[in-house]
Amino acid sequence: MIAGSILIPAVLVLGTAVRVWQVARIDDRSAADAIVVLGAAQYSGTPSSVFEARLEQAYKLYEGGVAPEIITVGGKQEGDEYTEAASGKNYLISRGVPADSITAVEEGSDTLLSIEAVSDAMHDQGINSVVLVSDPWHSLRTRTMASDAGLEAWTAPTRQGPAVFTRESQFHGIARETGALIWYQLTHFSADFPYTAGQ
Repeated sequence: MIAGSILIPAVLVLGTAVRVWQVARIDDRSAADAIVVLGAAQYSGTPSSVFEARLEQAYKLYEGGVAPEIITVGGKQEGDEYTEAASGKNYLISRGVPADSITAVEEGSDTLLSIEAVSDAMHDQGINSVVLVSDPWHSLRTRTMASDAGLEAWTAPTRQGPAVFTRESQFHGIARETGALIWYQLTHFSADFPYTAGQ
């Protein structure tokens, strides 16, 4: 009995960690209605290194013809002049993406709220399929939330930036996302950590 009560949670955690790792390795560039960039911190309109890596990945996908539209998402912290979504849009415009090909959804203080805001915006546009761009370890949770929000979703995460630099950052990312995903599956609430909600 005691062994079972220990073994079952251990199997759940290990199995979830393996799935986080597996989905992190997926780079699905199938055609979609939109590319969605999950927000991260920005400083006076300048994306952080984490956010810039995500935006660069979205730019590459757009240039590769994966989708005709990029959606940036994310609100702002108290005292910020720019939202994450607006700073992301401005960055992509500076890279040459036409402004009318970018939708800034200036809502969302965590992954779940951001995904729900994107889902509402996409449904208003009459579109449904999306390729999600975030850090690799964040992919499974964002895809799960997007599917729960009624979107047809797959992932093409960034392969550069602080989240993937070292083995240590990779381990911490998998550990964080394993806990956050289990929490979401049990409660359907978000449990964001700083690197996914705004670095």
